[in-house]
Amino acid sequence: MIWNVKVFGIVQGVGFRPFISRLASAFSISGSVANRGSYVEIFAQGENLAEFVAAISKQAPERSAILKVDVTEISGAENFTGFEITESVHERGDIFVSPDIAICENCAAELFNPSDRRYLHPFINCTACGPRLTILKHMPYDRERTSMSDFPMCESCAAEYFSADSRRFDAQPICCHECGPEIYLIGSSERGGEAIRSARKILAAGGIVAVKGLGGFHLACDARNFDAVQRLRENKFRPAKPFAVMFKNLAAVQRECILTSAHKTFLDSPQKPIVLLEKNPAGTIAENVAPEINRLGALLPYTPVHLLLFGYPDALEHFPDALVMTSGNPSGVPIAITDADAQDLPCDAILSNNREILLRADDSVMDFVNDTPSMIRRSRGYAPLPIFYDGKKNKPALAIGGELKNTFCLAKNNLLYASPYIGDVSDLRTVEVLKNSIRRMSDLLEIQPEIVACDLHPRYQTTKLAEEFNLPVVKVQHHYAHILSCVAENNFHGEVIGVAFDGTGYGDDGTIWGGEFFICDARSYRRVGHIAKFVQAGGDKSAREGWRIALAMADISSAKTLNLASDKNLDAAAFLLKNNLNCVTSTSCGRLFDAVSAILGICKSSSYEGEAAMKLQTVAENSAAKISWQFEIGADLILPTDKLFAEILSRRLEGGDTGGLARFFHESLAEMTAQACEILSARTKIKTVALSGGVFQNSLLTALTIDKLNRRGLNVLRHKFIPANDGGLCIGQALKAQSCL
Repeated sequence: MIWNVKVFGIVQGVGFRPFISRLASAFSISGSVANRGSYVEIFAQGENLAEFVAAISKQAPERSAILKVDVTEISGAENFTGFEITESVHERGDIFVSPDIAICENCAAELFNPSDRRYLHPFINCTACGPRLTILKHMPYDRERTSMSDFPMCESCAAEYFSADSRRFDAQPICCHECGPEIYLIGSSERGGEAIRSARKILAAGGIVAVKGLGGFHLACDARNFDAVQRLRENKFRPAKPFAVMFKNLAAVQRECILTSAHKTFLDSPQKPIVLLEKNPAGTIAENVAPEINRLGALLPYTPVHLLLFGYPDALEHFPDALVMTSGNPSGVPIAITDADAQDLPCDAILSNNREILLRADDSVMDFVNDTPSMIRRSRGYAPLPIFYDGKKNKPALAIGGELKNTFCLAKNNLLYASPYIGDVSDLRTVEVLKNSIRRMSDLLEIQPEIVACDLHPRYQTTKLAEEFNLPVVKVQHHYAHILSCVAENNFHGEVIGVAFDGTGYGDDGTIWGGEFFICDARSYRRVGHIAKFVQAGGDKSAREGWRIALAMADISSAKTLNLASDKNLDAAAFLLKNNLNCVTSTSCGRLFDAVSAILGICKSSSYEGEAAMKLQTVAENSAAKISWQFEIGADLILPTDKLFAEILSRRLEGGDTGGLARFFHESLAEMTAQACEILSARTKIKTVALSGGVFQNSLLTALTIDKLNRRGLNVLRHKFIPANDGGLCIGQALKAQSCL
């Protein structure tokens, strides 16, 4: 008897075929295994077939993810004399591409073992770790279809590659000092270990080094050196936005941050994302790494190069165990991936290598709500793993995503593939990166879209790009797409009460939306409520200068009393408001946060997106004050946020405690939201609420809102592994596009 076994999921690039070969030997199975592009196919013959197939799922490699196993009995087939890994044959179907995987413990141990032939080799890897998506040209995943094809294996590596007893059996990026890529300092003759030693000297002396990683370059400096961090800020034109910090090990993280077991699990996972952690008040990280914020973005080394930077055996007596490790990109453009790109980076040296990066993948960023994940940026380690949305076999679609924090989505059948993080598409250089990334992922996933989805905003670069594909275009309202992204991630079918709290989005009525309540499903939506309207004056400036929103919601006298801005600027803005010049009606919850932050004196103008809200949250979390206040939501379901603002303003003018009022704002907004949802549930009998939009990155507001909704007997859908911000927008757009086919 011969069984034909097809295994679907993340089964390429994770040592799956060698695993099957060893498993076959253990169960005395003869036959073959091969990659088929969209799955792994096994022909198996022997007396222990049932046990063999059962063991595939139970004992699968740690980095794999089996989604389905199909078994068909074949009659009259040939008899096999052994078990072999046969040549890959490409077949069409659903494709699952492994993301890049952080260095495993075994390779890390070998890296620092003087008796190992890969001692100090910057590109050590095996079937359980190393580059995947970022070096892949086409499926099936084999060396000749990766950028490692530029590096023919030496005899020693080939012997391991073809040996079933080797940990590197069939490991596609396998290499060593003799046959692998080379590391070097650009513009210098220093190569290999000499280049790493020089980079370490520069970092230890307070310099800045650009470092090429798996998915692009980072800019690194000593995280405890205030002057080095400040110079990086000045060179990168990034005055206050927090930097991520890479720590040598968990012990170093624990000295600087408050860790839970959940944090440790994700920090040290194969994905190794940046995890937002509460700062230890006794920590020694320079204050200007994350100024006026109570959280620090921490990550652990995830490539051999990172480990070598921290631990290369040289004459240096002291080397920092914490390095700022921020995306290597000029302001407003995607992370650099080539030596030519890196030449523009503000640094003292560039540590690069000659292994080509084919697809950018910035670091993923993760926060936590109630000790469970809340993804802020989904990229390296997670993309392009698909979201599964059960239902009919839908036709292929492309969703372009939003203008800010852009990711795009390719959808086919029940799978929604979100791309790695692209960035802000207001810059034309980013538009070109977006176009190239769409082409590469379309080829890789073998998806030829039949419809394109984009944002409703008529002036977005992404909207213009969508119209270039000569395909039907569906324009999806921004906040409706947010809710659908939450619905898709949770694989929920049916109507929900959607709460979309966001910065700005183009509304159906031509105004700015961002504090919305919907009744919706994947086919349609109704706007059934929103926060109180206010006026945004000053165009794009109002998104950066919260004092302008505060002035519109208060009065000139109060604004001057609180010194929100100079008298000249206040008078000019008041003139615009009085004469309705350069003004637009808004229900943006994000701008409401900015206004409250301004009147509390926390942040009047932002140098980066979300600064005012993040600082407001920090102050609120540091306060345990309780303030009582009565309010009522009318039948029109307009949240009285104008009255809430007025109450905070009045208490602030009377000398009220800043921390207590910041906490009061979060508590009151959460209570208003829960009450509105309770009213909507009573009217519609819908018991499920979906929370989405960039404001729900605020873990305090999210936790408070969930608690108040649950107390009212309502089920809550929220984001965990897809961002609530615009980085998840493409998923909702794709779901809507597929419902149109």
